Amino acid sequence: MGKKGKKEKKVKGAEKTAAKMEKKVSKRSKREEEDLEVLIAEFQSLDAKKTQVVETACAPPSSRLNASLCAHPEKDELILFGGEFFNGKKTFLYNELFFYNIRKNTLVKVDIPNPPPRRCAHQAVIVPQGGGQMWVFGGEFASPDGEQFYHYKDLWVLHLGTRTWEQIKAPGAPSGRSGHRMVLTKRQLLVFGGFHESTRDYIYYNDVHSFNLDTFTWSRLQLSGTGPCPRSACQMTPTPDGNGVIIYGGYSKSRAKKDVDKGTIHSDMFLLRREGTEENEKWTWSRLNPSGVKPPPRSGFSLAVGPGGRALLFGGVCDEEEEESLEGDFFNDLYFFDINKNRWFPAQLKGSKSEKKKRRRGKKEEQTNETEEDKDAAQGPTEIIKEIVAEDGTVMTIKEVIPATRAAEESEEEEEEDEEEEAAAAAPLVEPCPRSSAMATVKHGKLYLYGGMFEVGDRQFTLSDLYSLDLHKMDQWEVLVEMDPKTQEWLEESESEDEEEEEEAKGGAEEEEDEDSEEESEDEDAEPQPPAEPGETLADYQTRTEKYWLGSARANLGPDAKDKKVQKVGLAMAKVFYENKE
Repeated sequence: MGKKGKKEKKVKGAEKTAAKMEKKVSKRSKREEEDLEVLIAEFQSLDAKKTQVVETACAPPSSRLNASLCAHPEKDELILFGGEFFNGKKTFLYNELFFYNIRKNTLVKVDIPNPPPRRCAHQAVIVPQGGGQMWVFGGEFASPDGEQFYHYKDLWVLHLGTRTWEQIKAPGAPSGRSGHRMVLTKRQLLVFGGFHESTRDYIYYNDVHSFNLDTFTWSRLQLSGTGPCPRSACQMTPTPDGNGVIIYGGYSKSRAKKDVDKGTIHSDMFLLRREGTEENEKWTWSRLNPSGVKPPPRSGFSLAVGPGGRALLFGGVCDEEEEESLEGDFFNDLYFFDINKNRWFPAQLKGSKSEKKKRRRGKKEEQTNETEEDKDAAQGPTEIIKEIVAEDGTVMTIKEVIPATRAAEESEEEEEEDEEEEAAAAAPLVEPCPRSSAMATVKHGKLYLYGGMFEVGDRQFTLSDLYSLDLHKMDQWEVLVEMDPKTQEWLEESESEDEEEEEEAKGGAEEEEDEDSEEESEDEDAEPQPPAEPGETLADYQTRTEKYWLGSARANLGPDAKDKKVQKVGLAMAKVFYENKE
């Protein structure tokens, strides 16, 4: 009893500390938010001019991240809302609404009167009722310089059947936040975590709130057990039975010392379970220790729920903090978490069938060229020795003597399988480049991935491509919307922009003109990008032009960049150029 009472006292003390910190952050950020409310109101006045629903066929949306991507519950459509874009100088926020028709591969921008204010890092959840609804909660608005933030605590619903926005004003909503997670479980929207940030302070949350879709009321859940520490950008997945949610990973930061923050990437997993009746619900935290091959620690990963009770995780970034720098290692791998088996496993792509058929035809042609001596040598019986590894790690050796005909058939089958595996490995598979903060959703057993960002040195590059992957076939990624090659020209740019900004600050107009003329002459003397040869694979192209692209990567990253980073960026540069060669 003594230990239990001490533990409960410690928990209550932590809750009081968190409440004080939240009050402190809220007070300091109030003035900032008042300034931003004026800017938000100006944007809303522009939106107020929209008096009717207007649908316009359009080109792919501009590059963005931290938007929401949802699958329409009744139609073969994807819905993209909000997001942000940073061009190195200015931050842009969106409240645009796009519908992507999967069958027709077409995009429509839909302007609807009285939309939510511009935002990013919000959450959107589809509810399949009344022709379909998309519920949106929270998120943030940033000043153009990206130094001030406004955190929303509003709740909106988009009625997909009537194409109308409606703001739901209900008391007891969670405090303003972004980077939180929200899922649908039975007739409730559950909100977990997130953060609130001002110029000087920040706070991360680990509270859980519920919005009842029948009574339109908010409530903060009273939880028992030990749950995850405060965090944002985690994976939140409802259990198949609808009586719980699973929390994995996430990111938070804390004050290491004055004016020095330390980021933490979480890789733990928890289950929040509901028990009892609707009138007397009890929610309990418990820690999970999944088996299998777990993803390496990362933040900014994309998440979705696939078929068969499997959650999926794509990409992300692992920041390597050094004394005066922060470098990110970006991923483009895919992992599955089997909720029923409590097990992680990495996704393995099989490759396209066309490549396998080519290999088979080649194999048959080789077999027709066999000599009579080879055939005679294969007439005798064959002893087959197989080693099988059981689940418990036991190695079993099996010997079997089979007739010549059957041996030849089995040998042929095994060789064909080997050739297929080699073909799948050798074929240049199309895949999304490494990235974080991309948007992901699943529709009809297919994963759709849009946008995101990656960094090179001090520069952030935002993407606008759209990929799909059949989660049943697991053969290869398909490009639905390509990235405009022009947006990748940064790969060959010099650091003139940074230098020009410095000159402008000094007022050195004459020096700036000299600098521009020098850069023009450098561009004229620069070695041209090596073109791909006819029929050359990506792997061969990267090997042949490695020296050029490594030099180009080194020029962009600077002399102090790590060789591993230069190698990775050089390969990425070659890949982008190769894929856009046509």
